[in-house]
Amino acid sequence: MTNGQRRVSIFGATGSIGQSTIDLIARNPDAYDVVALTGGHNVAQLAQDAIRLGADVAVTAHDEHLPALRDALAGSGVEAAAGDTAIEDAAMRPVDWVMSAIVGAAGLLPGLRALEGHATLALANKESLVTAGPLIMATAQAHHARILPVDSEHSAVFQGLVGEDLAAVERVIITASGGAFRDWPIEDLASATLDQASAHPNWDMGQRITIDSASMFNKALEVIETKEFFGIEANQIEVVIHPQSLVHALVGFNDGALMAHLGAPDMRHAIGYALHWPDRRHLPVDRLDLARIATLEFRAPDEARYPALRLAREVMAAGGLSGAIFNAAKEVALDGFIAGRIGFMDMAHIVEEVLIRLDGDVSLAHGAMTLDNVRAADQMGRNTAQQVIDTRR
Repeated sequence: MTNGQRRVSIFGATGSIGQSTIDLIARNPDAYDVVALTGGHNVAQLAQDAIRLGADVAVTAHDEHLPALRDALAGSGVEAAAGDTAIEDAAMRPVDWVMSAIVGAAGLLPGLRALEGHATLALANKESLVTAGPLIMATAQAHHARILPVDSEHSAVFQGLVGEDLAAVERVIITASGGAFRDWPIEDLASATLDQASAHPNWDMGQRITIDSASMFNKALEVIETKEFFGIEANQIEVVIHPQSLVHALVGFNDGALMAHLGAPDMRHAIGYALHWPDRRHLPVDRLDLARIATLEFRAPDEARYPALRLAREVMAAGGLSGAIFNAAKEVALDGFIAGRIGFMDMAHIVEEVLIRLDGDVSLAHGAMTLDNVRAADQMGRNTAQQVIDTRR
């Protein structure tokens, strides 16, 4: 700490999670020494936040944006940098707390570097645990670092387990809004447009996560994340559709009790819990009026509508490096949908085809969980997914 300040870095600062984190930090700026902010294409926002928070360095993931970032930071004293190596270097700067909110597999390496530096990792990048859960957890243990979950569901489970014995847990139930198409006739999903898939009924999130919510790939990743983070069996994890998005998760114990975590659909709750842990502090989020809400609705997900959930369970059963394959194929399929090359329901078909094509590969099933092997599996998944998309045209 510097003069009692906590040193913090935010990776994925220009996304929805990053912006919510900045909102909380900016409300009490004297408590924090902001070291690094990273972002993508939105260099104007990145520079504005870096100047406002007095960051040491701002990094864009895209080399071509470095001149614009330098111009925006001119005279501010904030260093400008660009590219994957610069992001890795930023992650190696000593800090106390890191928000890992880069979307996709790109968030894995910065998270590992932060853990190696003994930082507390506030983990919103679910792909880190999906692609390399054992590696992430082992790295945290080896370097005496702590991981705090920031996905609303996993933060809810984490909070529900405070003071509890994990051995007494029978099941974990994570909730899903059902996304933009939860009430659509299933036969209409094949013709769903990008704009329709990008409009979430409850949450204010980025486009990619919002589409993943509509397809339930987001929840599929979270099921795998639950297994990896909490170390529970796949058959103990359940998913229910909860349209109101007020109950974020429930923990069921061996005495039949269910502990539910409720809160407004505002990511600042989970972010704030991780930022202030182990304390609870005031947060600028709405308070629930249960009498006005009156009814909470739950229903089982239809796996014909959401095949991603079935695929996630197959991935957990396969083990090894299959999580990296699954996520890579999902990211490429999502790119294909956003680009208009494939339809909404084609995404799951493509991911399943990739898993089928690579099933039985000994290197994937039994390869060591190393960063190099995860990267190789990721690339194999991406290449295969692209081949599948190309053959469908």
